[in-house]
Amino acid sequence: MTYLLAIVAGALQGLTEFLPISSTGHLIIFEHLFNISQGKFGLAFDASLHLGTLLAVLIFFWKDYLKIINFKNKLFMKLVAGTIPAVVFGLIFENAVESSLRQIWVVALGLILFSLVIVLAENYGKRTRRKENISIKDSLVIGLFQALALIPGVSRSGSTISAGLFLNLKREEAAKFAFMLSGPVIAGAGAKKFLEVISSATFGGTDINFFLIGIISSTIFGYLTIKYFLRYLSTRNLYPFIIYRVIVGLLLLATYLI
Repeated sequence: MTYLLAIVAGALQGLTEFLPISSTGHLIIFEHLFNISQGKFGLAFDASLHLGTLLAVLIFFWKDYLKIINFKNKLFMKLVAGTIPAVVFGLIFENAVESSLRQIWVVALGLILFSLVIVLAENYGKRTRRKENISIKDSLVIGLFQALALIPGVSRSGSTISAGLFLNLKREEAAKFAFMLSGPVIAGAGAKKFLEVISSATFGGTDINFFLIGIISSTIFGYLTIKYFLRYLSTRNLYPFIIYRVIVGLLLLATYLI
């Protein structure tokens, strides 16, 4: 790991967390490409970078979050309902997610196969509803889709936005709810892993600088991605990202097989 690679990794996380192309998948590719130590900077580093994108979400949506910090608010209850599936499945499959699923071929298949789901969502979603109109049941459905993002290559934003489209939300509205829904899950998973890292006996003083630089980079790029991606979705569709996913997935499969 170097400071430059930490900045690049943070930028990659900030961009891909909110674009429907899988941040975890891209970080796994990045770490394999530069032979970064999985023991010191693998899953732990990925999780800390997610704290940067959490900050980006909080900064961008801070007014929205302030409005819902009470148990009587309907949006608060919807976010709680949507968070439950990811928490439950995350705890059940934590070991598999942290070990056997962090493979290039898994990322490749995740990128390719889930692209079909996004295509279906684009074609069958009527895009007439706003996020205020969704029910608790709808939130649970979106939460179940978010749980699919535990598989590298699927994409948290891709899965939750697709769920929103299936529920007839407008693209921009689906993305707004998806990004707000990501906050609690990122906070829980990222903070847990980051605390484990800094309390590790093998964690050196120099290492913390790489983590902090990565977090700052992912915050900046995450905020900018949210801002401009929402603007993009107000007038355009997800097909450019679908094409990108399939191309990258096929290249990864070819590389893996060769």
